[in-house]
Amino acid sequence: MRGSAAPLLRAALALTLLAGCASQKDTVQRATEGPTADEIYIARFLKGYGRGPTFDETAAWREDFDKKVSAYISRQPGMVVSPRVSQFRVQRRVAVGMTREEVTVLVGAPDAVVSDEKLMEAAARQFWPEVRTHAKEMWNYPAGWQLYFDGDRLADLTVIGRPPLE
Repeated sequence: MRGSAAPLLRAALALTLLAGCASQKDTVQRATEGPTADEIYIARFLKGYGRGPTFDETAAWREDFDKKVSAYISRQPGMVVSPRVSQFRVQRRVAVGMTREEVTVLVGAPDAVVSDEKLMEAAARQFWPEVRTHAKEMWNYPAGWQLYFDGDRLADLTVIGRPPLE
């Protein structure tokens, strides 16, 4: 994203992150597993429509999602018998070690992509010393999730403003 929109996006992201820093309830947690496909679907639906999805809307989304995941798995040699297939079919959850493509299959494209170290540091807060060693790029998702990539692999995750992760 080049041109006049990039500085505006950076400024908006920085303000959002700083606003989160000002609130004690907006604590940051580090995780090895991230959001589920369902969680991101619902967050995006709420943002887009101002209401939760109906049963029928959710059922249609799940049917489309299952088809997309099945098509992806069938194109990956050896994945059908891999223990990782449960991340896609059962848990539907992003996890450290996944590729960019795998993350995108599960939770779609990010809302924003950030490579500015200062913005990544602001998002990771107290975990930045550990996260920085592998964070070359950060993908932002709804519900407070930040996914940090090192090349093609998901290297770390943080989430802002969530109850303690289990």
